[in-house]
Formats: sequence, C-alpha cells, structure tokens
Amino acid sequence: MKAAVWHGKEDIRISDIPEPAVEKDQVRIKVRWCGICGSDVHEYREGPMIIPKKSHPLTGKSAPVVLGHEFSGDVVEVGKEVKRIAVGDRVTINCLLYCGTCAYCRHGEYNMCLKLATVGLAWDGAFAEALVVPEYTVLKIPDEVTYEMGTFAEPLAVAVRAVKRSRLKFGDDVGVIGAGPIGLLVLQAAKAAGARKVFAIEPVEQRRKLAKQLGANEVFDPTQGDLGKEIADRTEGLRADVAFECVGSQSAFDTALRITGRRAMIVMVGMAIKPLEVPFLKLWGHEKEITTCTGYVNEYPTALALLADRRVRVEPMITGKIKLSEFVEKGLKAMIQHPENHVKILVAP
Repeated sequence: MKAAVWHGKEDIRISDIPEPAVEKDQVRIKVRWCGICGSDVHEYREGPMIIPKKSHPLTGKSAPVVLGHEFSGDVVEVGKEVKRIAVGDRVTINCLLYCGTCAYCRHGEYNMCLKLATVGLAWDGAFAEALVVPEYTVLKIPDEVTYEMGTFAEPLAVAVRAVKRSRLKFGDDVGVIGAGPIGLLVLQAAKAAGARKVFAIEPVEQRRKLAKQLGANEVFDPTQGDLGKEIADRTEGLRADVAFECVGSQSAFDTALRITGRRAMIVMVGMAIKPLEVPFLKLWGHEKEITTCTGYVNEYPTALALLADRRVRVEPMITGKIKLSEFVEKGLKAMIQHPENHVKILVAP
C-alpha cells in the first residue's frame, strides 16, 4: 500500500509498504481523509521531535514511521477478540497509546502515561491507504459527521481539554491568541462552554476574518494598538478572565498576560519550542495562574457531539484537499511557504 513515510528531517517519501497484520485485539481502517497537523510540519522541518530516536518502550517503533493522526475512515477488518467495533463502522481514533498499568493509567490519566505513544509518531499512522490500531483507540463517528468533519475530532479534543483545564465559568470573557486550527477550535469550544465574549488575536487578516465567521465577538491584529486597553474597554475595565495561548511564542505569552485581568487563568496550548520568560511579579501581584494542556483523555465524545450538532463548525477551516502523492509539495511545503493561505489541508490516501 502507499504511505507517507518519515525517514528524517525534510525526508518524507511516498512509498509502497506492506500492510500490517491485524492481531486479535486490533482493527484495520481504510483511510478516507487525514488532516495535516502542525506536529507533522514540525517533524518535517525540525524532526525528530516527538518521533522516537530509538525503539519506543511501548510500541518498539522508531523511524522510519508513517505520519498522520487526524483522520477518518471505514473499518475493513477486525481481530477475533474485537467486540465493540465491526466491519463497516465509520470511525476515527483517540491517537494516544498507553500501557494501562502505570500509576497515571490506573487513575485514568492516560495522557500522562509513563510509556505514552502517539499514532502517526511512534506507531504507523494514517497518511496511508490503511492502518491498524488497537480496538481501545477506535471511536465511531456519528451519522451527522462527514468523513471530512471526522478528521477534526482529534484537534477538537485538544481544544475541549484546553477549555476544561481553564476552569472557564459561564459568562467569562475569553481571549484566544492565535487563530490557527487549534485557536479556531478553542474559540468555538469556549463559546459552547458558556463564554460571554471571545476575542481572537491574530496577525494574519484571512485568519481574523475566519475567526469572526466562526463566532469571535471581535478580532484584533496584535501588531496594532494597545491590546490590553482594547480588551479592557470591552469588558468594563476588567480584561479577560481566561486567555488561551495557542501559538507557543514569547510574544503570544506576553499578549496573554497583557489582555487578562486580576485572578485570570492563562492556558498554554501552543507548543513553545524555546524557553519563555515569565515576569513573575505581574502574576504574583494579580494572583494570575498559568496552566498547560497536552493531548486529551476522555474529550473525544464531547468533540464528536460538538461536531454532530454543529456547535463547532469546521468546514470553513478546510483550505485544501490533496492526494497522497501531493503530500509534501502541496501539503507540507504549501503550509510552510504560504501559511496565510492555509488553515487545514486534508489528504486523501
């Protein structure tokens, strides 16, 4: 079968690889669509980052590895011990693979597993005609959710967890810094969770327009004006109760600090590769909190429900549909060279 195989930095090959066998507790899924994630771009440009440099302790996998984890498809084969999933089911997966025995797994905190692995990084993923995964990862897609929409279940689960981690209360005012895929989903998840006003902060004009289309009360260019004052003027002088930093940069964190009020929560959703400077005194004086968000645990059912009843809309976020053979040139390179033109590109293996 054809697959996009990561061999090293800037070395992804569309190759013919053998289909893996289906073991007794596993499921084979024919892939319909797979979305290109920011982590796929990072692995192409700077990797290996999350891809293991040596044999992974849980999966035994290291490079070369098939990328892809934001996907939907159809079950075409099941192992003899599989009970919950059947051939013909329309599905996506929870991408986290875990040991089930460590202290974190025993408490249901699977994203903290001491041997955590991710499909598409430490297990062959979905930029392929098909993939095989354990049954416990597989989730059925509601009838109301198309295959294209189903590819957003994974990033939306991230957004739902970010909102849960924020302890957002009904009526809170929210700032979202960064209107990329995750920021746009966090924006909508916060609205669904009861935010009074959501302000989107994004330098790219097209993304600001999309944020407005998807429900932002107001949008701002962080390079223009005093954002702290702008948000204060719209919140009775109090500024935002919660800020979601969805970029992972010093300037984005500084913006989150500036637009939030006293006793606010700042959620670090973006992956900051470089260390950030934190002005402790500004946090201490106003009792602000910082928390982080990584992955998900049981957020998928909520994500699929939000997609099914259209409280979260994802179709406007799809900016390209390409073939697997075009994955590097019209997918990864297009997102790197022209980020202003793309939010989410879907690939059809």
